Amino acid sequence: MNTAAHLLAQALQQCPLVAILRGLSPPEAPAIGQALSDAGLLILEVPLNSPEPLRSIAALSAALPDRLVGAGTVCSAAQVREIHAAGGRLIVSPHWDRAVVEQALDLGMACIPGVATPSEAFAAWQAGAHALKLFPAEMITPTVVKAMRAVLPPALPLLPVGGIGLANMAAYWQAGVQGFGIGSALYAPGRSADQVAASARDFIKAWRACAQPR
Repeated sequence: MNTAAHLLAQALQQCPLVAILRGLSPPEAPAIGQALSDAGLLILEVPLNSPEPLRSIAALSAALPDRLVGAGTVCSAAQVREIHAAGGRLIVSPHWDRAVVEQALDLGMACIPGVATPSEAFAAWQAGAHALKLFPAEMITPTVVKAMRAVLPPALPLLPVGGIGLANMAAYWQAGVQGFGIGSALYAPGRSADQVAASARDFIKAWRACAQPR
C-alpha cells in the first residue's frame, strides 16, 4: 500500500468524512483548511471546478501536511498529474475512468472513483481503487447500497456523495457504507471559518452517533 493509500485507510478508520470544498478560493483556503483540521476532519477535497483549484490544493497541502489533501471532479490523467505537481495526494472522480485510476496509482496517490452500478464498482475495484464514491447518492438509496454491499468485497470502502446531511447519515451507515463525502451542507463560498468548523463538528458528532456495531 502506498503512503497516500495508507493515510486514506487510517482516516477512514478515525474520521471517515471527506470535506468537499467546492468553490473554495486560494485566499481563504488556509483558514478554512485549518478550521476543518482543528475540528477533526482528515480528508480535504477541492473540486477542479473551483476557482484556481491547484493553488488552493498547494496551499492546503503546505499548511496541513498531515492531512490527506487532493482534488475532486478529476476527469483525466493529465489532471491527475497537475494535482500531483501541486502537492495533492488524493484523486476523487465523479465517474469510473481506468486511465484516471491508473495514473493516480502510478503516482502513489489515493484514488476514489465514482460509481453508480455494481459493474462500475467491480471494474474500479479490480483496477486498484482504494475506495468507491457512490454518486450521485440521491439515486443510490440505502436500500441500493445494502444490495451492492452484499456482493462487493467487505473491506472495500463505500462513500456516498450527493445530498448527504445530518438526517440521512445513519440510514446509509446501517446499509453498509464506511464514510461520507460532504459538500454544501459543510462548506459553501461565503461561509466563515468558524461557521465551517461548527458544521464539521456537527457532522463528526452525527457520524459518531451512527458508527456503532452493525
